[in-house]
Amino acid sequence: EKLAAANVAAQARGRSFSYGIRLHVIVRETNAEAWAAAESLIKHLDDKTIEAAQAIFSRMDSVGQSRMQALHGGRRDKLEISPNLWAGVGLVRGGAGTALVGDPQTVAARIKEYMALGIDTFILSGYPHLEEAYRFAELVFPLLPLSHVENKAATNVNTGPFGEIIAHEYRPNVVADKARAQS
Repeated sequence: EKLAAANVAAQARGRSFSYGIRLHVIVRETNAEAWAAAESLIKHLDDKTIEAAQAIFSRMDSVGQSRMQALHGGRRDKLEISPNLWAGVGLVRGGAGTALVGDPQTVAARIKEYMALGIDTFILSGYPHLEEAYRFAELVFPLLPLSHVENKAATNVNTGPFGEIIAHEYRPNVVADKARAQS
């Protein structure tokens, strides 16, 4: 509903939005293995540690952090906040505190649901980062309708002073020149 309302407001002004989401991912061959892996991330946390972290989060003025805290209230029994969406990471970690948990088919289905809502950018991570990235690539990518933005500037890459590629290889000065020409 929020995305639809934002789209209507943007269209009324001749604009459009692109939406993204930030999530952790815990994917395993079976749902049971995935949920066991999720639980293993927090099984050594005692109640005192959780309470201390939650007390710190409650003093923050971040709206996102307040919303994250409200999802579970610091309680271990309230961590599955939506089908296959687990808030356990947020018990003691600030920032992105939710994870998609499940087997490859389930995680892919949840991602497709987000895509159907209009979300087209996904920032995903996991614990440990490298292992979860490989696992996700092997198990979930084959189940997703992946498409890639056409790289119009691949032959003319502009890098920054430290060697990084800027803005998906689009040269900022070319983009800026086009924007100036249109205004």
